[in-house]
Amino acid sequence: MRATYACSRGLVGESKVDYFLEHRRVRGGMLFVTSRPERLRFDVVSPFGVTLSTLTSDAKDFALLDVTRKEFVVGPATECNVARFLRVPVPPFALVSLLAGEAPVLVHQPSAARLSWDSGAYLIQVDSRYGANEWIRLEPTPADWDKPWGEQRVRVTEVGVVQQGIELYRAELSDFAQTGIAPPRHDPDGIDPDVPPSGPECRAEVPRHVHIVSDASAQDVLIIHKDAAHNPPLTEGLFRQLPPSGVRIRAVTCR
Repeated sequence: MRATYACSRGLVGESKVDYFLEHRRVRGGMLFVTSRPERLRFDVVSPFGVTLSTLTSDAKDFALLDVTRKEFVVGPATECNVARFLRVPVPPFALVSLLAGEAPVLVHQPSAARLSWDSGAYLIQVDSRYGANEWIRLEPTPADWDKPWGEQRVRVTEVGVVQQGIELYRAELSDFAQTGIAPPRHDPDGIDPDVPPSGPECRAEVPRHVHIVSDASAQDVLIIHKDAAHNPPLTEGLFRQLPPSGVRIRAVTCR
């Protein structure tokens, strides 16, 4: 799995997002940029191209701008703060991996991982040293079914994490398609030099559908990639934001 996605340093693209917010279903467009291991930026836009909200997380600080409420929420980059945006408690590092098609793996001792073959897929089960359990389903790509297992590229089709009998989240990945790297970023004014892609040439598959369900929060979110590319150009301050004038600033802390 890691060899399949070794060339990818992050992802950039446009998606449709579908989730519940305050007992109503919300559907909209989303621009996103991720950078491994856990930096991310989401911009939700209206059908008219107006930014409605922006989430940034740079592995240390989290910020969420809600334009409609004129509110700017800041706090640590934790899974419960990210859940204020996507409604499911997924840590930033896990979300960055899942959007690109790779499963995050809980910290564990080598003896606490088991591998078996289950209904056409490799099933990995992991017992974390912190009391959580994880399962990962890996399917060989159609072109690699007849190759030795050590040479097979794989698709992550399902990931789940359970702690103390409660399913924190389950992610289902599907509709895989190969994609390349993002082009360099050009300064429209021609003043600053071009910003190159953040990684090497990459043709790894990306899941077009990422469905994350959480029993813990009784919520789910569906992300459908319309367009995606590996190794986006990264500019200064991309994963941080300052509050604009006229908004209420609210600091939050959660674990």
